[in-house]
Amino acid sequence: MTNTSVSTAASSPAASTASASSHSQQIVLRMLGAVAFVHMLNDLIQSILPATYPMLKSEFALSFTQIGLITLTFQCTASLLQPCIGLYTDRHPKPYLLPIGMCFTLIGIGMISMVHSFPMLLLSAGCIGIGSSTFHPEASRVARMASGGRYGLAQAMFQVGGNAGSALGPLMAAAIVIGRGRGHMAWFMLFALLAIGVLSVVSRWYATHLQLFKRKSGHQHGPQLSRRRVIGSLLVLASLVFSKFIYMSSLTSYYTFYLIDKFGVPVASAQMYLFLFLAAVAAGTFFGGPIGDKIGRKRVIWISILGVAPFTLAMPYVNDLFWTSVLTVVIGFVLASAFSAIVVFAQELVPNNVGMIAGVFFGLTFGIGGLGAAGLGHIADVAGIAYVYKLCSFLPLLGMLTILLPNMEVRK
Repeated sequence: MTNTSVSTAASSPAASTASASSHSQQIVLRMLGAVAFVHMLNDLIQSILPATYPMLKSEFALSFTQIGLITLTFQCTASLLQPCIGLYTDRHPKPYLLPIGMCFTLIGIGMISMVHSFPMLLLSAGCIGIGSSTFHPEASRVARMASGGRYGLAQAMFQVGGNAGSALGPLMAAAIVIGRGRGHMAWFMLFALLAIGVLSVVSRWYATHLQLFKRKSGHQHGPQLSRRRVIGSLLVLASLVFSKFIYMSSLTSYYTFYLIDKFGVPVASAQMYLFLFLAAVAAGTFFGGPIGDKIGRKRVIWISILGVAPFTLAMPYVNDLFWTSVLTVVIGFVLASAFSAIVVFAQELVPNNVGMIAGVFFGLTFGIGGLGAAGLGHIADVAGIAYVYKLCSFLPLLGMLTILLPNMEVRK
């Protein structure tokens, strides 16, 4: 009896520690899943806008240039604010900025469902952009805090939530809005309200664990590279993001028009093909992060950016709808696998400014995408939508710049 008691007493601390460790890990995974889930909701709402472009073009008699300006307003609002918010919150974290920012998204999607002029459409898009700019830097920091050191996997999970939302957006637009009227977009306010509720829980966890995370992290030292080499590497990464997201913008903003123009498919069917492309983007994003943890992020960047060039060069000359869709699925999967690797590579170059780096690179995606959408829209008006894809097909060749990146060992 005594031996049993002693054995039980002796094992209790170990069991308690194991239980505490298990509970802690469960909380971390829950938070990582929560920010990925809200990223899905956030990007689902955002993707409703381009998914309804054909409807908006008809209702407001818009040109392709005006459609590009809507995208430019949304994406530049997000891109200009994100680095500033990231830099500020690196020094002064604001956990409750997450649900506050989502309130702007709620207002923006509500406005889009009821406005009656092009300037008000631009204002609505700007509100959604503000919501995005406050969400991404802080949510990316939460994902890193919850990563357990597997930064590529955590970043991939976070980003794949967004990609999944972008893929689901056109489907839900086709089911809820297309053919039923723009007023039905108000239903998506429910997703914004759900996101606000989840982010309120995340913010409480974030505030509670922030000091513990700071003590564990301490002052991190980046790779042994000169300041000039670090800046040069960041510029190379920015160039790769440029090539990737200009091309991605051509598909997310104008792919439905391309299919309608070249193959005569109806709007609802074009949305389905857009969904297939965006689903491939989500899958590529998910696999790119953990693969980068294992084989190195530079290799993933090589394969993703430059490796997709043969497919982009072939796509404009394929005159079969099936093979066009196959090529765009391959392009989406391969090209998307780079972004997790690029963001984590940049954060490893400047490890004490993870929020600023997240803001810069997420901001670049929005800003470049917005400028690309506006510029490509003008090109489509002047030279035709098919010419856009012939022009953009050369962009992945910029992947050759990857050779200028330093070789950094992946530390487990």
